[in-house]
Amino acid sequence: MSVLEIVYASAPTDSMLLYTLEVSAPGVTPVRIVQGYEDRMLGVDGQLVLFEAAAVELSLPSRNASGQQTLRFAIAGANDRIRPIVDAMLESGQMVTLTSRTYLASDITAPAERPYVMTVLSGQFENGAFVAEASYYDLLNTAWPRERYTAETAPGIQWL
Repeated sequence: MSVLEIVYASAPTDSMLLYTLEVSAPGVTPVRIVQGYEDRMLGVDGQLVLFEAAAVELSLPSRNASGQQTLRFAIAGANDRIRPIVDAMLESGQMVTLTSRTYLASDITAPAERPYVMTVLSGQFENGAFVAEASYYDLLNTAWPRERYTAETAPGIQWL
């Protein structure tokens, strides 16, 4: 049983959950947001980095057999920080990733569970908030077989 499962089950008063989002694109400084009212220094890859406080809303995907689970995020008050990343994405054609991490307030050195890295499918600015749809698993567009056979990995294929 993980530490996070224990916290969910017992709801101790000394352990508060901190939900964070990181919006990033290649070549642009990532924007790190923590849900709440105060900025926090939290551990990412062994270093403490600043997460800025903002209002974050999450809409979970519907339970269905579509093969693609899309989450909808809204981050209020972060337009001036997120807009350069979205603009850089549109100019370069590279994808924007959204990483979700959950921390315990009693242990800020590392996330309490594995981070979820999602691909931003769409994003727009509405009423002072950045609203994005992100997907963390796209079963329909997953290659099968996943390993591609080339002349380097399977030398005999060149004679087929």
